[in-house]
Amino acid sequence: MAINLKELVNSDASLISRRVWSDEAVYQLEKRAIFGKTWLFLGHESQIKSAGDFVQAYMCETPIILARGENGDIHASINSCTHRGLPVCRSDHGNTKRFICPYHNWSYSVDGSLVTIPQERAIKCKPDKRELGLKKVPRVETWRGLIFGSFNEAIEPLEDYLGDMKFYLGAWIDRFPGGIEFIGSPHRWVIDTNWKLPVENQLGDVYHGPHLHASIIAADSEAGIEIDNYAYNVVPTKGHGASFRLMPEDTPTDKIAWGFETPVGQLGSDELKNYLRSVQATAEAQVGPVRARMKGLAYGVYPNLSFLWSNAGFKVSHPRGPNKVEYWSWSVVPADAPEHLKQQLRNNHASFFGPGGLLEQEDSEAWIQQNIGANIDFADDRMLYYGLGLGEETTHPDLPGTVTTGANEYYARAFFQRWREDLLAEVDG
Repeated sequence: MAINLKELVNSDASLISRRVWSDEAVYQLEKRAIFGKTWLFLGHESQIKSAGDFVQAYMCETPIILARGENGDIHASINSCTHRGLPVCRSDHGNTKRFICPYHNWSYSVDGSLVTIPQERAIKCKPDKRELGLKKVPRVETWRGLIFGSFNEAIEPLEDYLGDMKFYLGAWIDRFPGGIEFIGSPHRWVIDTNWKLPVENQLGDVYHGPHLHASIIAADSEAGIEIDNYAYNVVPTKGHGASFRLMPEDTPTDKIAWGFETPVGQLGSDELKNYLRSVQATAEAQVGPVRARMKGLAYGVYPNLSFLWSNAGFKVSHPRGPNKVEYWSWSVVPADAPEHLKQQLRNNHASFFGPGGLLEQEDSEAWIQQNIGANIDFADDRMLYYGLGLGEETTHPDLPGTVTTGANEYYARAFFQRWREDLLAEVDG
């Protein structure tokens, strides 16, 4: 069946066809138009601190080795031998001088250069090893230690791509003078759903909380009341999103400081609580008076990176076809926190948003069921409605971007408008 993108998503993205999530042809177009053209999150510099350090990553379904070279440069190479195509790296992370293909033992340096062909000594016509290194990701750039790669050599610089999203990400990252640190390997699990559903959820869908997570986030709970009174959804650029509460200036420290609204902060030691208070005490000097009052919820960077403020987790929705996603989730802590407090703070993330987390299980079930709804028969004529708050978008003197209340679905409409534009640009060539 031919794809008519204008029929799949209408111009203001208030009506969206179920085929957007379920159609194989749409997915194949997404791989070229989005994952082949945009900046994609690869990892964090704290994961590859020393020469020879490496971690594995993905760009859509393409396996990537992210490594620190001998001169300190960061390299991203496709994990596929140029001889017979096998992966040359089988470990999730580590430190090495060489990546070696197990089939014929071709070996590559951490920057992807081909170093050794054992069979060379048995032949007279020597191949040019300079032409046979691992395929490189042509663009790799960082911001605040976050590493992104792109297959698009002509893409705009990463800082321009992030744009005003830096204002919102920096509201959390820049609170910590030493920056942030990714702790351990990511949790990884497979969900029978489309990659866009976790992304959409964490772009700004704060109003599912009192319903799907009612046992923890009831409408009359402190968090629910704060969302009703102080929540904003902001779209800095179409596709990116930030949801947060902008608390009043006289909010007590323990009601605004990062970490206190989680059980780890509430039940933690006096030492941990005093550390969290000390971070908030310097927040205004670090990020300014407006951002110091931000109490974040969930953020998204187009196309598939999410960040959970309260539980300090970065998450990537890796596509594995139109109806399957491999979800990666890292716990993140302040890099200059004492080591024993880092371990306490790590529980902040896993208890709620690891694969067995209290909220993650409920979210995953909702995404699975939504994806089933996208694949049912005889419903193609009933578009899904994304029009809540349509036309109510506004601006705010202190917040860059398009600003809405928490219940407005503009965060999702803006994502799908950009999605539509990217796919149309690919089709129209």
